[in-house]
Amino acid sequence: MQRNFLDKFLDKISNFPSWIKEIIYLRLQKDVQPDGELAYIFATFKPVLSDKGKCELDSKKSGFDLNLYNIFEYCDNGATISDITLNTYLSMEEVAGYFLFAVDEGYIQIPDNSQILNIAGFLAGKFRTGEYFVQNGVISEEQLDDAVLNYEHRTKKHDKKFGQSLIELGLISQKQLDILLSIKDEAKKRFILDHNEIPKIAEAKTYEEKIENLEKENKQLKMRIRELLSGGKNE
Repeated sequence: MQRNFLDKFLDKISNFPSWIKEIIYLRLQKDVQPDGELAYIFATFKPVLSDKGKCELDSKKSGFDLNLYNIFEYCDNGATISDITLNTYLSMEEVAGYFLFAVDEGYIQIPDNSQILNIAGFLAGKFRTGEYFVQNGVISEEQLDDAVLNYEHRTKKHDKKFGQSLIELGLISQKQLDILLSIKDEAKKRFILDHNEIPKIAEAKTYEEKIENLEKENKQLKMRIRELLSGGKNE
């Protein structure tokens, strides 16, 4: 059953006072790249089961592992990639692998946005860094070949990552590479989200009830003090 952890998490935050939300926003700005939308594009995507996928979900005749059938079920219920990842306790990398398999085998419909498959392919290890930028239309096949030759020549003397060759040739920026590699690294981690861990905001009514109870107790205490001072005449 889909538990909508993320929605509940965000709903609680949305009810915070504006000044607290502003502090959260400013703090997150330090960690989130302003143009780093790759993770968002894939994480918010809703995979759609094909007729073949729905039949397989009902029959399970292929005997796939339980994770794949769980993913099919979430897809059938309109879940996003992030919903699937949080509810199955898989890493984004693992979900991307299952997603690509399901698309290739026709169980999930091909996304209209080719960027979805490109990101999934990179996260799952189907595409390497240079291949991702080719698939994404940032560089051409010829430019990738030149970068490979440059990399092979330079690595004889220097130990460096292939992405640096793309930067040296002016094909991509350091920022583009950093964002992509950061997403790749984070996709390997399992993330457990518990919306119950978010501090709750006490309702004003709750405070009013507490104040009212305190006032009653204060009145009772005053009456008791008067009785004691008067020698207990009212007892």
